[in-house]
Amino acid sequence: MKSTLPHDGERVVEASYEATSEGRNILAMHLASYSRVLELCSGKDVLDLGCGSGYGIASLAPCSRSAVGVDVSDAAIDYAREHYQSVNLRFSQIFANKPTPFPDESFDVVLSFQVIEHVDDDVAYVSEICRLLRPGGHAVFITPDRRSRLFSFQKPWNRWHLREYSADSLAHIVSSSLSVVALEVMHGEELPVSAEIERYRIARWIALPVTLPFVPEVVRRSGLAFLSYVSTRLQGLRRGIPMPASPRPVFWFEAVDRAGLNVLVFAKKG
Repeated sequence: MKSTLPHDGERVVEASYEATSEGRNILAMHLASYSRVLELCSGKDVLDLGCGSGYGIASLAPCSRSAVGVDVSDAAIDYAREHYQSVNLRFSQIFANKPTPFPDESFDVVLSFQVIEHVDDDVAYVSEICRLLRPGGHAVFITPDRRSRLFSFQKPWNRWHLREYSADSLAHIVSSSLSVVALEVMHGEELPVSAEIERYRIARWIALPVTLPFVPEVVRRSGLAFLSYVSTRLQGLRRGIPMPASPRPVFWFEAVDRAGLNVLVFAKKG
């Protein structure tokens, strides 16, 4: 029997996310992120730092010289190894707040998609990515755009996120170790983007009492865990309703001009 991963909102699993319109939007956004770097990764040694269930780095393996996915979750790595296999693709577990088990200058490209918002020390995290890159190598960071998701004073309503970034604040952190080359934001088709923005609007209002700036972190996390439990139970009541088939939404990145769904920073070493 193949490994499974819980549908807890932290790691995307293709099959389970296809089951709802919200899940399809999120999956399509993630796939658009990997499509954006397809050309950059062609013929390169690529590391996906925080690969989750592995579908993203697996999609890049056919064009890469080598493709490595790492994650702090042993369950995610087990799932990735069983579901995605290629001669130049491998997966390894890493440990939070510890250096990755690779020598200096091991990779041409390091990808950090939906990860930096989870780490305790974002400056040290970027420094570790710099260590792993060869001279002239590229790092790509993608993270939710807080300008679309939160009030300016608000802590994240996603209980797994320690902080969220605008394009400028993410670029500031990345520039502590790397040279920022370009900033982009994610946009997309009108209906799926509107649905995401409405989801953000509802979430920030519902979570506001436990995400105010003075709320202790332990209260924020416990409050958001309770809200997630209630939301999951309500979703369970609708689980028996079949979802009609629909085309996968289309998302893309373009130069920063206004708030988007995600922000992207291209950076280079040396």
